[in-house]
Amino acid sequence: MPKWIKFLIALLLLPVCAGAVMALGRMLAASGGADTVWVPLLAGAACWGVVFLLLPKPMWIYVLGHELTHALWTWLLGGRVKRMKITSQGGHVVVSKTNFLIVLAPYFFPLYATLVTAGFALGRWIWNWRNGWVYFHLLLGAAYAFHLTLTAHALQTRQTDITTQGYLFSAVVIFLGNVSVLLLGVPLLTGGAGWRDAPAWWWESTIEVLRWMGHWL
Repeated sequence: MPKWIKFLIALLLLPVCAGAVMALGRMLAASGGADTVWVPLLAGAACWGVVFLLLPKPMWIYVLGHELTHALWTWLLGGRVKRMKITSQGGHVVVSKTNFLIVLAPYFFPLYATLVTAGFALGRWIWNWRNGWVYFHLLLGAAYAFHLTLTAHALQTRQTDITTQGYLFSAVVIFLGNVSVLLLGVPLLTGGAGWRDAPAWWWESTIEVLRWMGHWL
């Protein structure tokens, strides 16, 4: 698809981005679990923030997760991974097919946070873990903060993933992908609102934005 078409698509999706922000705000306002969820989540994020600011950045681990995410989304979308290279300076993966989701997935899909969630779910299923939710939320907060901070750090340099898709289109896809993760994850973690509410609120907020734009235009 030509970049100019992707640019137009990105422009058309800007009201959807605004609606997503409004829906996320509504979801956060409806969420509960301040003491059992948000405090350990934010504590984990703060712990990672200290590591990120004061210690050498673990770029090899980040690059590993980045390339594995390319590979994972390639498999999910029916492609094959031919080879992969990982170094602390960067990496690459050769795949049999590609599209904008495969290319941009590492910037919105938090692989390590997903692995933390899968690990605790497996422990609960196999070993019947009933306690330790504080530690789960602590690790999840650190893992998600790892994703956000190192993704932002990586985006400060020229990324071929971004240039091949176009800057505005990439920004919109990455933004919507990250917001979608939060709109799905927050209700599952807190139970303050049903996960089915997220798409409904997103739709309502987008319609509200479009009406506001129509009024001023």
